[in-house]
Amino acid sequence: MISAASQPTQRVALVLQYRGTHFHGWQWQPKHRTVQEELEKAIANVLGQPIRIHGAGRTDTGVHAAAQVAHFDAPLIVPAHRWVDILNARLPEDILVRASAAVSPTWHARFSALWRRYRYLLYTESRPNLFIRPFSWHYYHEPLDERLIQEALNPLIGRHHLAAFHRAGSKRPHSWVDVQEAECKRQGPLISIEVQASGFLYGMMRLLVGLLVQVGRGLRSPTSFTALWAEQRREEVKYAAPAQGLCLLRVGYPEFPFPSEIWFDTQPTFVFPAVEPSSLAI
Repeated sequence: MISAASQPTQRVALVLQYRGTHFHGWQWQPKHRTVQEELEKAIANVLGQPIRIHGAGRTDTGVHAAAQVAHFDAPLIVPAHRWVDILNARLPEDILVRASAAVSPTWHARFSALWRRYRYLLYTESRPNLFIRPFSWHYYHEPLDERLIQEALNPLIGRHHLAAFHRAGSKRPHSWVDVQEAECKRQGPLISIEVQASGFLYGMMRLLVGLLVQVGRGLRSPTSFTALWAEQRREEVKYAAPAQGLCLLRVGYPEFPFPSEIWFDTQPTFVFPAVEPSSLAI
């Protein structure tokens, strides 16, 4: 433990990864395990005093992060670049700090961010797969047409009032969102849906994907999907996609002290090579 009394401080930024499976989200909650709590405990263990850490996005229960960003203010007795090793030695195995660096005292992980990008993964093969299960929604009940999903996503680009995808319980005063990119891609049995926006409403991505699955099944047309959110018909959005398929992919800033290899596309993609049965050895 390091004595931190009467020391000048610096602001330290972190790039983090975590498996959300056993967390009740990012934000501290009494009697529940959260990412914020684990980080603050590890930092306090080093400094001998409580420290508050701020995240770029408040991921929900069970949601993963490939490149979450956070910051905290700490005494200068620890060089900023050393926090990555110090914290990784104290954190549980489902949280990893990829990098740490000093930033301006006015830089803020949440308020300095220009955008966040989330990826949702669906696995459509009927046979289950242990290695994909923790990070995807195993949806094989009906075939999904990714072209219909993409057609439904296209009108979302721009600034819209998305109250239809806003769960109850949020303290956010409005439901306006600037959506910058929205795309759906298929690779074999895997369908990924990625959305990049200035910010995300509470529960937005999981509600969005739950409704997009109806579009992919042909139960709802892309036109009716657009009409639903444009007319703010929240009562028709009844099902949220499971949490384990969702990952905070990355966060964008006008000034960021980390190179792209630290934070850009750090969630690996699964690839299923095509194998002809006749080519398998017996």
